[in-house]
Amino acid sequence: MEAARMSRKGLHTPLDFTVTILLWVYYVLGWLCFYSFFYLKAYLLAADRERAFQALNQRFHSIFFVFLTRLCPQVTWRIDPRATLIRGAIIVANHSSFLDPIWLVSLFDRQKTIVKRAYFSVPIFGWLLKTSGYVPSFAQGLFTVDMADQLKGLRGYLAGGGNLFIFPEGTRSRDGRIGSFDPGAFKIARLCRAPLEVVAIARTERLFPSDRFLFNSSETIEISLTSAGRLSPDYDNPDFSLAGLMDEVRKRLEAGLGLKTMG
Repeated sequence: MEAARMSRKGLHTPLDFTVTILLWVYYVLGWLCFYSFFYLKAYLLAADRERAFQALNQRFHSIFFVFLTRLCPQVTWRIDPRATLIRGAIIVANHSSFLDPIWLVSLFDRQKTIVKRAYFSVPIFGWLLKTSGYVPSFAQGLFTVDMADQLKGLRGYLAGGGNLFIFPEGTRSRDGRIGSFDPGAFKIARLCRAPLEVVAIARTERLFPSDRFLFNSSETIEISLTSAGRLSPDYDNPDFSLAGLMDEVRKRLEAGLGLKTMG
C-alpha cells in the first residue's frame, strides 16, 4: 500500500512541477511585465493610493485563483456567501497554508492584514505593502508611536467599511488543528472597538502543503471558507475578558472546521 502511494506520488510530480511553475510565472513575471504598470499608474494618479492598491491586489489575486482553478480542475472551492459580505470588521481566520492570506485578499476589494515587519524592507514588495496600507507586525509592542499611528488609521478604515484580516496562530498549523493564539491581534480589536468575524478555512494545506514547494495538483480536494459567526464584544464591560474572547473564537473556528473542541 505504501509503495503504491509513493508510486502515485512519483507519477504526480511532473504535473505538480508544471502547475507550480505556471503559477509562479503569473505571480512574478505577470506582475513585473503587466500589473506593475497599473500599480505605478495608481501611485502617480490615484486620489486614494491605498484604496487603489488594495483594489489592484484583489484583482491580481483573483486572477491567480482563476488560473489555479483551471490548472487543478479536480479541486472544488466552496465559499460561504456570508463571508464575502463582511465589511468593517476584523476577520479572524485559522492558518494552514500560504494560500490562506492571498485567498482572503482575492475576496475583498478593501483589505489589510498584518505582515512580518522584515518584508517591508524587501525592494518593490515592501513598497507595495506599505502603499497598500498593510500593517507591519508589532514586535516592539502595541504602544510604540508607530503602532499608535497605525491604530488611529485602522479605526477610521474599519469604520469606513474596510476589513483587517488576522491569523492569531501567527504561523501555519502543521497538523490541521488550531494552534495557540497570540493575544496581540485581539488587543488591536479592543483598541479599535471593532467587531470580529470568524472565518474557518479548510484543507488549503492539502493543495499547497507547508512542507513542500510544489502544489499537490492531482488530488481531489474540497477546499472551503466558512463564516463561523460575528462577535461584537462589549469592550467597556467590566466583565470583558480578552482570554474569554480568544476562547470563543477558538470554539467557533473548531466548529467551523468540524474539529472536536478541546475541553
